[in-house]
Amino acid sequence: MSQSRTIRSSLLAGLSFSALLLAGCATTAVAEEPDTSSVETASEATEAPAVDEKYVWDLTDLYATEADWNTARLAVLERVEDLKEFEGTLGDSAEAMATAMVDISDTYKEAARVYTYASLSADVDVSNSDTEANRQLAQLMYAELSNSISWVDPELLSVGEETATAYVEAEPELEPFRFYIEDVLRRAPHTLDSAGESILAATGLVTSGPGDIYNLMANSDMPWPEITLSTGETVTITQAGYSRYRQAPNRDDRKAVFDAFWGTWGEYENTYGAIYSAQLQGLQLATKQRHYDSSVERALFDDAMPAEVYETLIEQVHESLPTLHRYFQLRKRMLGIEGDMGYYDIYPPLVQLDKTFTIEDSITLSRRALAPLGEEFLAAFDTGVEGRWMHVYPAPTKRSGAYMNGSAYDVHPYVLLNHNDDYDGASTFAHEYGHAVHSVLSNAAQPWATADYSTFVAETASIMNEMLLQDLVTKEAQTPEERLYYLGYALETLRGTYFRQAMFAEFEYRANALADAGEPVTGAKLTEIYLDLLKQYHGDAEGVVKIDDAYGIEWAYIPHFYYDFYVFQYATSIAGASSLAEQISSGDTEARDRYIDLLKAGGSDHPYDLVKAAGVDLATPAPYQALDRRANAIMDEMEAILAEMEADEAE
Repeated sequence: MSQSRTIRSSLLAGLSFSALLLAGCATTAVAEEPDTSSVETASEATEAPAVDEKYVWDLTDLYATEADWNTARLAVLERVEDLKEFEGTLGDSAEAMATAMVDISDTYKEAARVYTYASLSADVDVSNSDTEANRQLAQLMYAELSNSISWVDPELLSVGEETATAYVEAEPELEPFRFYIEDVLRRAPHTLDSAGESILAATGLVTSGPGDIYNLMANSDMPWPEITLSTGETVTITQAGYSRYRQAPNRDDRKAVFDAFWGTWGEYENTYGAIYSAQLQGLQLATKQRHYDSSVERALFDDAMPAEVYETLIEQVHESLPTLHRYFQLRKRMLGIEGDMGYYDIYPPLVQLDKTFTIEDSITLSRRALAPLGEEFLAAFDTGVEGRWMHVYPAPTKRSGAYMNGSAYDVHPYVLLNHNDDYDGASTFAHEYGHAVHSVLSNAAQPWATADYSTFVAETASIMNEMLLQDLVTKEAQTPEERLYYLGYALETLRGTYFRQAMFAEFEYRANALADAGEPVTGAKLTEIYLDLLKQYHGDAEGVVKIDDAYGIEWAYIPHFYYDFYVFQYATSIAGASSLAEQISSGDTEARDRYIDLLKAGGSDHPYDLVKAAGVDLATPAPYQALDRRANAIMDEMEAILAEMEADEAE
């Protein structure tokens, strides 16, 4: 799993109307842990080399000039004021409801385009105060927009199901909003009156505080230790240093890196415990005020996600722990480790690959790998790579990581990369273009109101691309060592995206359960919970991987826990992708067509139901068992290659 990938949360998280109407928020691949790609400062970096303009995105597709952008922003603000006039009119007639819905939707659509331009401009140069100021102006625009329509859901509920349904049937212009209106009515037991909704909306700045504090503490204020490696080099174990040096070939160096890094985090156990406790208490406000029985019920309700999905994921991951332990034992064998394998032995590459993957290679390989998805998918892919949708190469002060932003519904998606001409870069390209094609197909098939799609569906599309690319390069590898590299990479993807994200999900479940029960949430208690899971998942008691108690503080390092039951969707997505890839790769054209229909469906239904219609029921063991089969098949192949290599050496 690429360490360069980052999570971008929606600006409109928690706003019920925008959850439907804001299509295509920036979608990203999950990082196994925090983004540790360093962004060089201007004083540290050399000037970026000249780049072919086709690999620099063209923002004039959004607005011809910054002045045009600002004109559009001010126009949105004017419309925001006008939206307040619709309050109290939704029940007047079907026509009145349609007028309000269309105007609100159109305003959101233009607001998304305005924010997209500001966000993309700022990410190209994070040191530019002017573009960052524009981003903040766009954020303020969104805040005003959301506050101006906080009355919509309560008023729809006051209109009542019978009248609202009759209006939808009578007025064709309300058809794009049918799903949204039905969903608002479904949420009636957990929706407050207009005053209550306004108060909860206003708490957003307060409840986002713990995450902001975490980011400042973890990424700015932490003091980082120095250690001396076996090479004699003295290095600072920052987050980026940790990610780099934990892969050191020398085991003693790796252990020293772990001990120094986690020892530093451990010194702040109480502080991070207080920060995360505040995060949980903020979520408790919504849980209690909206009358949910538990945090997990609240978190799953908006997507109408059956609790069985979360429960089945955890159950099936536990069933598959022998597969994970088999991988660790294979890793121990390939690294030549004698004695106990340590937690610090998980990250060194199993095989080195001295091979270049240019952006052109990434495009060509991905297109060939994606051929089983059919001509319609490939046509959307070709349009994307032929247009100037990408910002490809790293540069001084450019934002690190990778993401796809599909918010500009009337334009096209944009993809930010930091392509380093290695296989990880190729895999990241394929991943992000899974998101991009998803947005193209969804936007073409759906009106703005239902074009957005959830993370639960989004990551299935991106991981599908990764898997098909892995299968192609493995098949075409020229040497046993190259095949082992790709197979090992695939296994590490499964470990990081399935097993590790499921472990995170189980930790989050247990931590929120403490808050639900009104029990104290302290740093020490969180470390106890995480350490227990760490040992269980890594087979400490069975002697698979020995976990030092000091490493239990790792929970404090993971930013995903500030995203409110977010991470489980990556584990379910990779399971869904495994099941679909298994069917599609076998030549099942019906499975392929169901998959394309899933991408076209956008947010026209609840995500669980959409994935189920594609042939994957994530509340049942089947998709998780497909992933287990994939992992074991990869290890079967690796062990066969190793046996051949050992036989050759014996001769």
